[in-house]
Amino acid sequence: MRCRRTSERNERHTEPRTTVFSHRADVCLTTQDSASYHRHFTRSWCDQGRGACPGEAVCIATTGAHDQQPTARRGNPPLVERERETAVLRELVRRTASGRAGLVVVKGPGGIGRTTLLRALAHEAQHRGLRVVETAGARVRTLRLGAPDAAGVDGQALARVGRSRASVGQVRVLPASPAVVAPPHGPLLTYRQVVGSATATRPTLLSIDDADRADLESVRVLVRMLRARHDRPVLLALGWRDGEESAAPLEWVTRSMSEVVRPRPLTGAGIGTVVRRLTDGTVDAGFQADCLSATSGIPSLVTGLVAGMRELGLPLTSAGLTAAGEHDIPVFGERARRLLHGQPPAAVSAAQAVAVLGEGTLTTAGAGLARLETSAFARSLRRLEAVGLARGSGPEAWSLAHPAVRAAVLRSTPPRTLTDLHGRAARLLHDSGASADDIAEHLLGAPAVARTPWARTVLREAAGAAMLHGAAEHAVEFLRSCVTPGHEDACDPALVAELGVAESRVDPEACIGHLTSVLDRLTDPDLRLPALSALVGALTRTGRTGHAAALLAAQDNGSTAGRARLQLLEADMLMAATDSLGACSSLLETVSLRLDLPGASPEERALLAGRAFLATSRTERVSQALAAVNRVLRVATPITDSPVTLAAAAATLTYADRPADAAHVYQQLLEGTDTVPDRLRSGLLALDGEAAQRLGRLDDALRSTAEALGSTPGPRFTHHQALAVAVRLHALLDRGDVDAAEVLACAVPPDVIDDAWQWNEFLGARGRLRLVLEDPGAAVADLTECGRRQDLWQRANPAVSPWWYWAGHAHLAIGDRAEAGRLATRAEELARASGLPVALGTALELLASASDEPGRLQLFADAESTLEHGGAPLALARARVARGRALLRAGHTGEARTVLRLAWEESHTLGARALHDEAHGLLLSAGARPRRSAARRSGELTRSERQVARLAATGRTNLQIAEVLFVTRRTVEVHLTSVYRKLGLSGRKELRGALGRPRPAGDVLAKGGQEL
Repeated sequence: MRCRRTSERNERHTEPRTTVFSHRADVCLTTQDSASYHRHFTRSWCDQGRGACPGEAVCIATTGAHDQQPTARRGNPPLVERERETAVLRELVRRTASGRAGLVVVKGPGGIGRTTLLRALAHEAQHRGLRVVETAGARVRTLRLGAPDAAGVDGQALARVGRSRASVGQVRVLPASPAVVAPPHGPLLTYRQVVGSATATRPTLLSIDDADRADLESVRVLVRMLRARHDRPVLLALGWRDGEESAAPLEWVTRSMSEVVRPRPLTGAGIGTVVRRLTDGTVDAGFQADCLSATSGIPSLVTGLVAGMRELGLPLTSAGLTAAGEHDIPVFGERARRLLHGQPPAAVSAAQAVAVLGEGTLTTAGAGLARLETSAFARSLRRLEAVGLARGSGPEAWSLAHPAVRAAVLRSTPPRTLTDLHGRAARLLHDSGASADDIAEHLLGAPAVARTPWARTVLREAAGAAMLHGAAEHAVEFLRSCVTPGHEDACDPALVAELGVAESRVDPEACIGHLTSVLDRLTDPDLRLPALSALVGALTRTGRTGHAAALLAAQDNGSTAGRARLQLLEADMLMAATDSLGACSSLLETVSLRLDLPGASPEERALLAGRAFLATSRTERVSQALAAVNRVLRVATPITDSPVTLAAAAATLTYADRPADAAHVYQQLLEGTDTVPDRLRSGLLALDGEAAQRLGRLDDALRSTAEALGSTPGPRFTHHQALAVAVRLHALLDRGDVDAAEVLACAVPPDVIDDAWQWNEFLGARGRLRLVLEDPGAAVADLTECGRRQDLWQRANPAVSPWWYWAGHAHLAIGDRAEAGRLATRAEELARASGLPVALGTALELLASASDEPGRLQLFADAESTLEHGGAPLALARARVARGRALLRAGHTGEARTVLRLAWEESHTLGARALHDEAHGLLLSAGARPRRSAARRSGELTRSERQVARLAATGRTNLQIAEVLFVTRRTVEVHLTSVYRKLGLSGRKELRGALGRPRPAGDVLAKGGQEL
């Protein structure tokens, strides 16, 4: 077919071109860039042989130097939330079809959907039989009307082409004379020619998208022609971008023949519709609201955001959108940049200033950085707000619409400009009295400014604050920008020492190099001691314990101060060894763990607590370690002693099966100390949660671990969060919230698990989870690996971790009684020798479960008796459930009921729902009716509260309860609130389980609400 050959010939052309079509006869006028346009002007006309059709279309498309994508008519999908706009356009087409002229301006900011509406208008016009003529203004204002004869174009030939249906004509282009410059001309010239012939036979739609980008004088000529020939049935449709131009088409024509259509932004529901059409899926209201906030409902940004998130593999959820803010979203970022750079230079400068200064940029600060008047800055931001790129975030404060918009703006800013902006922002903030943290972030982006004296002072202050909050990485980043690489010898030794101390946990090798180079120049004890401590720690973590010991020995000068310094440094070395498996193994073979120190000084107490912690972990001299810790705690306070000293002492108590005493120390630290670094505080919260979980205080354990983890996502967990994750998993499983535990465990990717001992605990907790999920094989794998790693760390104490208990039950689940018995026997021997009551009782329970001999019932009884005095109520309730099950299987139903009822009540009091449900099922199997003891379990409730609670648990409303009890609805509400508080419930849904499955409502109401 000739149409296909013409299309193929155009596609082979090296210049960007457009593909144009119609139902039967098309006239395609294709232009290249503005320079070649004067030399090359071709026309092709294709007969597609489709027979008669209701209308013809003439499409004149331009492809300028900046237009890389051809404009081609595509299908017309239903518009989203454009009912009002399309209704106005349909009415205008109807009026034109009936013989009236008109002008419609589709006006709005970039990306709002003007082009889509113009395409819908053309589709409607074609449907009604109008001749359709379409084009778009160039991105630069080069299109002008010109005289046909001046450019050498035969106007009559164009007219004949407009009327022709069966022949292919060529537009003759005269060669340009070197002496005469051809006047500019463009598709608008062709418009005038085509319209002159087209409207003679039928009504015409003349559509110009981006008309504001064409020459305004040319558009004015068209409007005046329309006004002069109002008898011609022509509808002139102009796509007009919001701008600051004073000239507008409405000023050139009477109001009676003009309409303005302003497309509205999408609503949240409209965004949901767009997503559904793009992805064939649905999104929740939260994502719709967040997407609306990020895009201001601008359709092009909405579709770009959805496409970009899918390209990044992010889910279309609020969490996914939050994660997307960390990236320059591919499609969305490109569209945001295109919208931005379509704005005036002042708006671009304002956007760059807000991107650099960040969220909540004040108008005065932003205007100063952008070097604009405050009024011009505010006006520019309002313009950006109209196109969905900015938003007001408070009185006289501005932000970009979304972090991804900020990323797009920063990426489009030239590096030199960005560096200059950061340097000037730092100085502006410094002069306005901003915090050192805020200023330091900008100094990092301006290296030359960062090495000035005032900037170094700011960076050192920010680094000190970062170290206090446990952000050593930031502190290192701040301090390294102050020190020129390779010129450390010429720097202030105090500055290099600060850098080395900050690097001790982030980059130990760099720490050793920096501190070694300046140690001899540090004469101030306040600087030298922290430097020595950091150096010893870095040497220990890198396995150079011999070098660390030699450095310690060199500090003993025989004086009291020297001896105290040596003790403190040795304590630092011991605690540093707990961060490295290699260091721990080598150090424990060489150092002494003497526990006979009196603990008279803070340095001596620090060393004593560190030695006691390591000795207890290895199950060595546990009784002596407890005595040493008691000496420490009798004297030490959060004011006089280091938090690390008190934390080591409390951890020793936990590992010696004294969790209640440990929890008291942790609370003293967390509540009585204001200077605990955030990194250390996170560890204290995890240890506090561990003590609470062992005591059965599950709510406290969940609260502490939630605070320890904060908002850190799973892929960013380090060994500092691993213990908190493990404790939280155990607490969630005790609470019966298996789904939440599974989500938490799955959030930890395998590649973050290193050889730190804290990850041992995570593997043990995950093994327990897999056992609950009825995957004993996977549970055995996790728990066995945990045990192997514990042996490497020499954490042999069975009270350190319960991994062996859950490993034993996992082996029982796969039928391996022998291995379960071996684990129980080993734990029993160690616990009995070290005086660990909870570990001993738990080991006896496991040993009884693994035994099939007649004496197993006595082992269960011994386990229960041992745990009754161990101060671990959750372990006691678990042992009673195990004993009750064994008694029930042995036929001792009465004794089983007694034991199980105790476990049932205790587990309810503790909030251990999983254990409570297990006890409930066993009681039912024993023929008991556990609901009758609900009153005793909730004995703290008053009689009226119990009545209201039981009626509410049957599903009755507050009004129905009030009618039964002959009280007011307000009284019912007060009683229910008190019930929730006393029983630790969150709402009505939890009443049924808390009260032991009450009878149906009919039974309760039949008794008039009396006690059951």
